[in-house]
Amino acid sequence: MTRNASWLDNLRAGLTPPENHLIDGYVDGRVSRREFLRHGSLLGLSLPFLGRVGLATGLGAAPSVARAAGQPGATIRVACTAPEAEIDPVLVGDYGAFLMLQQVGEFLCVDGPDLLLRPSLATSWKSNEDGSVWTFTLRKGVKFHSGGEMRADDVVATMDRLADPKNSSNALSVFKGILQSGATRKVDDYTVEFHLNGPNGNFPYLVSSDNYNAIILPASYPGHYETAWDGTGPFRLHKYTRNVGASFIRNEEYWGRKSLPARTEFTFFADIQPQILALQAGEVDIINKLPALAGVALLNDPSVNVMTIKSSAHQPVHMQCDSEVFKDPRVRQAVSLCLDREKLKTGLMKDRAIIGNDSPLASVYPSADPSVPQRKQDIRKARELMKAAGKENGFQVALTTEQYLEIPAYAQLIQRWVKEIGIDLTLDIMDRNVFYGDAVRGKSPWRDSVMGIADFGHRGVPNVFLTAILTSDGSWNSANLQNREYDALAKSYIGTLDLESQRQVAGQIQRLLLEETPVLYGYFFDHLTAMAKHIVGVQPTAMGQLFLQEAGKA
Repeated sequence: MTRNASWLDNLRAGLTPPENHLIDGYVDGRVSRREFLRHGSLLGLSLPFLGRVGLATGLGAAPSVARAAGQPGATIRVACTAPEAEIDPVLVGDYGAFLMLQQVGEFLCVDGPDLLLRPSLATSWKSNEDGSVWTFTLRKGVKFHSGGEMRADDVVATMDRLADPKNSSNALSVFKGILQSGATRKVDDYTVEFHLNGPNGNFPYLVSSDNYNAIILPASYPGHYETAWDGTGPFRLHKYTRNVGASFIRNEEYWGRKSLPARTEFTFFADIQPQILALQAGEVDIINKLPALAGVALLNDPSVNVMTIKSSAHQPVHMQCDSEVFKDPRVRQAVSLCLDREKLKTGLMKDRAIIGNDSPLASVYPSADPSVPQRKQDIRKARELMKAAGKENGFQVALTTEQYLEIPAYAQLIQRWVKEIGIDLTLDIMDRNVFYGDAVRGKSPWRDSVMGIADFGHRGVPNVFLTAILTSDGSWNSANLQNREYDALAKSYIGTLDLESQRQVAGQIQRLLLEETPVLYGYFFDHLTAMAKHIVGVQPTAMGQLFLQEAGKA
């Protein structure tokens, strides 16, 4: 294909400097096609527009998601974990709960299976020059299940509710220091502005499906969600029985294309093995979230399709930087050098992961700097570092973590590897709810442990991982890292709209974290969804949501 310069010039007319710079990078080869599409969608450029730019540059159109056609009217049966508490859009934080919530509720935009940001209740978005104000245009004609039309007042009330500290929403981990209650403003019935505390180049992801609390509720929402299950989504609740399951029926007044399934059914399980047996027995059609290690029997089962989505989900290992045993960064580096990351990827994660490099900037992010050297296992160097830090005789320390997915096996591998440098790890593996506790210091083994392994779901941009986990005042800073240089770099990264400038700062962050090593990032695991061969049209997200409106039986 050849470049059409006049067409390209016409397309570029009226674009902002960051948008034009993104096109420059794509044309010059500094930005890949995948990076161009992902960052372009973040900036608010539509996929059709990005496709036209691709054609005008002679580099090809944007891809479309292939959808297999299923028969309408089916009942789709899903196996999943049970919500851990009452369903409350403001407070939910577990997979089972936000999967239920997402069946009836919708977001302003969705981080799709190809990790591109797509419109949903918002049709478009745009930032001001420095990224401190983002304007979203709302879809018209959207009705809540309770009858009213969704308008700007509902979006304002939803965001104010989530951003208000007194409501203790999980969304505060996203909004803290970025969006305050009262800073979401109605322009007219179908336009809202987000006035942020400062520039934020990735903001649209923070009000997308990545922020699982951010489904849009009526302004008049009174609380006690389980009494009404209101939302704008393609399904309405039929029945919900705590710890047993839920069923949903098609919303005949949905604003978009009517759902293919007439009904969906979700069965709650306490563990993954019964889910696997239920799928093999034909009792369910889909396992929404399949761990690679426990689900290995299905990975090569010819009667099952396993959808794989690359993600930034990970299981970070923190080491408290102010503790006696880990206060010297050379000791933390030594522990990191014990990890055999290739074995973690191929053995523990069955090749359904990408290798980590002790930074949350996973390679799935377009802004990650690929030139940063990859850390590899080096026991000799690890011993040298221990000696230089005065720890050549080793020490004993507890590794505290949760009984969840592959984490216990991961802990055992770390225990075996660090023994090579004299560290005697005792494992303290506990129930997941006990481990996280109240998620604040003094009331959470996760936050209080000298060394621990947690789990974090996918995010389309690394903002939460860079701030909540690692900044000095981060709400989930279990490593107790206090580093002003890092704090400044994280702030600089977040305030940048331009992709190549983000990548430059990301490289500095990645190198600093290799020096400090407050947290081990051994791998980022794929999101796996297993389904019977005859099921088509299912659209999971890397976050763990499951969109079933196009699902059917072939």
